[in-house]
Amino acid sequence: MSIGDKLNPIAVNFTLKDHTFEVLRDAILGMNIYQADADLRLDERQLAESLGISRTPIREALARLAQDGLVEILPRKGVFVLRKGREEILEMIVTWAALESMAARLATQNASDAELRDLRVFAMKHSSDAVRAELQEYSDANIRFHQTILELSGCTLLKRMADGLFMHMQAIRRRAMGESDRARRSVADHMEIIEALESRDGDLASRRVREHTMRLHDHISKTWTRLESMGALRPEAVEGPL
Repeated sequence: MSIGDKLNPIAVNFTLKDHTFEVLRDAILGMNIYQADADLRLDERQLAESLGISRTPIREALARLAQDGLVEILPRKGVFVLRKGREEILEMIVTWAALESMAARLATQNASDAELRDLRVFAMKHSSDAVRAELQEYSDANIRFHQTILELSGCTLLKRMADGLFMHMQAIRRRAMGESDRARRSVADHMEIIEALESRDGDLASRRVREHTMRLHDHISKTWTRLESMGALRPEAVEGPL
């Protein structure tokens, strides 16, 4: 899978520079960048052809994406979607656990009964995807579940800070979901989290969210023994076998 699979030609009635940035950003967010065969290279010429535009707005968009930490521009090597190393991933998960556990505590105070009912309905609707092993669908729903908790906190700054980790957390959860029966465990965890939210028990909701996320941390710590930031082009980034 490469970014080209996520792109369609851009219509000419948009502000081209900004829209190109948004299109490329959304395409990157839709990639599973921690998949073993993920193609991380971004070729300006191919991107321009896929989008039906010149290379100038592509180049400007890639520069902005680099500033946002989504891609890395390597002189004489090219542009690559930025994939974190194992220790960086573990630190991001710890940070996400802290943010979302606080969000869960705030949600017990700020979310309406209707919003929590909607969260339960959403979780129940998608739980069957995990049972049927439709992992892509369940993975997307799982990510949305966690985003919703952050939104229900009512704290805009907390949500914004979590958004800075979103691309990598999304890709990490997608890859990990198919490993070690984590999908089924995730369903059970989500229902326990919802019960704590509905009971308006801030301590319990915070703890259940934190423990759920830290199980992901422990899984990756034990099983992801190698991550290659740039594949063969970046041999210095290799950490050992996956």
